[in-house]
Amino acid sequence: QVQLVESGGGLVQAGGSLRLSCAASGSIFRINAMGWYRQAPGKQRELVAAITSGGSPNYADSVKGRFTISTDNAKHTVYLQMNSLKPEDTAVYYCNAVIRSSSLSNGIDYWGKGTLVTVSS
Repeated sequence: QVQLVESGGGLVQAGGSLRLSCAASGSIFRINAMGWYRQAPGKQRELVAAITSGGSPNYADSVKGRFTISTDNAKHTVYLQMNSLKPEDTAVYYCNAVIRSSSLSNGIDYWGKGTLVTVSS
């Protein structure tokens, strides 16, 4: 089994910064992709940023130029640096990873439990 554990959420004023981290552990042969999604109250979960193995990052239009996704492959960790935060960025942020547990398995979607980011105006 694989676990994803997020950290780094919290309360910040508008214009501030936060850095989210998500570490994958367990039976990991290869990580195909890692990313961050968010869900605000009363809204659907949406993609914030994602990056595939050896690929370029992909960002939601609403965060381009403000958020940066990066990975530490040796630590199986993905980060989300969030700058110039806005009240509309308030949401629960979920880590997502597509992970193969062996050379014979397909990639499986895993999710973290989420971390709350609150941006005050």
